Amino acid sequence: MWSDYVLDVKALGKDYLLFDRPINRLLKLLFDIKTRCQVFKALDCVTFKLERGKTLGIIGRNGAGKSTLLQIICGTLTPTAGSVRLQGRVAALLELGAGFNPEFSGRENIYMNAAILGLSKKETEDRLSSIVDFAEIGDYIDRPVKTYSSGMFVRLAFAVIAHVDADVLIVDEALAVGDVYFTQKCMRFLREFKERGTLIFVSHDVTSVINLCDRVIWLDKGVMRGDGPASEIVDAYLASCHEKPSVAWQPEQNNGGANESSNVAVREFGAGGATILNVSLQNLKGDTVRLISGSQRLRLEVKCLANKTIDSPIIGFFIKDRLGQYICGDNTVSKIPQWQVIATGKTCSVIFEFIIPALATGSYSLGVALAEGTQTDHVQHHWIHDALDFEAQADPHMTGWFGLEGMTCKVEETGNLKAVSDE
Repeated sequence: MWSDYVLDVKALGKDYLLFDRPINRLLKLLFDIKTRCQVFKALDCVTFKLERGKTLGIIGRNGAGKSTLLQIICGTLTPTAGSVRLQGRVAALLELGAGFNPEFSGRENIYMNAAILGLSKKETEDRLSSIVDFAEIGDYIDRPVKTYSSGMFVRLAFAVIAHVDADVLIVDEALAVGDVYFTQKCMRFLREFKERGTLIFVSHDVTSVINLCDRVIWLDKGVMRGDGPASEIVDAYLASCHEKPSVAWQPEQNNGGANESSNVAVREFGAGGATILNVSLQNLKGDTVRLISGSQRLRLEVKCLANKTIDSPIIGFFIKDRLGQYICGDNTVSKIPQWQVIATGKTCSVIFEFIIPALATGSYSLGVALAEGTQTDHVQHHWIHDALDFEAQADPHMTGWFGLEGMTCKVEETGNLKAVSDE
């Protein structure tokens, strides 16, 4: 039923005409004369629905159509084709400074923005002190916003949309320019908002997208290339950024303490110059590790085959939590600096040995990658997002992602303090 949804986007398209000469644009505008031009499709037949109370992430490279889509949803841009159906009060934080009059003070812009978003003057006055406190821009609240930095713009704009009781909140890359303190404050608000409203969140920070969003849509050159669970779509998007053909991941059969991960849903990609054959996570006795309880020393073995000569090989690993957020990882660049080449047809094994911290209780996956080149300039030959998985069981007193190594706790008495009596 439509009442279960807040947004229904059907076959949405947005075209822009690109003219060879300015005069041709003028002739088209004034007289509708057919002139030579190219059609650029910013969006092409985008279709999806968003359920009430869900959080949708939208990812994609620059120019993928993300901002265009949001502007059409908000009604500030007219589509060329298709339709958008939206219900409820919508508050949006789009391009920097949008909706602000640069000559007005911050306080005056609060009243103007709140009115645009549907608040009466009385409602705005009742919330004004809370908005000003949230923005934390001090005396600048009574100065023209043309004197504001980009970070101050974001503080004021976010403070307004956080206090208009929106049903749908749209945030487009705005948090990228804020300082870390305010960004964390905004993220706390967004997590709280998720409990009562619907959120559409656009960011190049895929970790934030995974952390916040139930579902992700991936746009590429105006076309939807993916729509599904956050971690799966983000992994596919990251793989596409390398623009290399996929290679087949076929782990070897395990012997003794080897990994038994053939039943794991593996997503991988690479140029194919080398192949990771097997990945195993063991304790120092050589036993396969499936459950980690507290801090312990582990051994990770990655076996690979060179399908061609690999100059300056790099093998690395990364550990992700159940949401797909990267917890930690490392590679061979600084650990084996003298490693120069893997000859064609040769196999080799890299063995990492490390102390893993006490991880929070939950499910984790371990990914591996084999590249050629340097830390900053390399070709990915084989990247496996989820080569194996394991569980962690933490002490019930532990908080956060992991425990602190070697922590001690003691009390030192430094002297007596006299109590102050009421006289």
